[in-house]
Amino acid sequence: MGAHDEQPVIPALWIRHDSEILPLWWERLCAEMGPQSASRYAAGLFDHDRRRPIAQWFNPALNAALLVAIETGPEWPVQRFAVFYAPPDSGFSKVRMNSHEWFTRTPRTSPTEEEAFAASIASAEAFLRVEMDFL
Repeated sequence: MGAHDEQPVIPALWIRHDSEILPLWWERLCAEMGPQSASRYAAGLFDHDRRRPIAQWFNPALNAALLVAIETGPEWPVQRFAVFYAPPDSGFSKVRMNSHEWFTRTPRTSPTEEEAFAASIASAEAFLRVEMDFL
């Protein structure tokens, strides 16, 4: 077995889709808390696709999705990525994980935004591997 064979693999059912936030997020959020509260959640992340970067996976067979995005307001001195999960068919939750954040006042000091984003993607991929064991 080569080193590549030992690497964990994201299940093929999950399709990476980073171009825009899926409408599924807004629909699920509105169903849980109503449009007015939903528009305030995570600084409007789900109804205004304006915050980058994002990483997103979609499973059309399950109608499920996973999203990595900035959850803090742009004015906050500490910025943080979060992982959000929309399980099969309905519902919505934030995945509890290590804090992946950076400081806007010291953008070149580790952890940088790029490092925090990479770490949050690694957390999301680990979540997908575990989640697929239960589906």
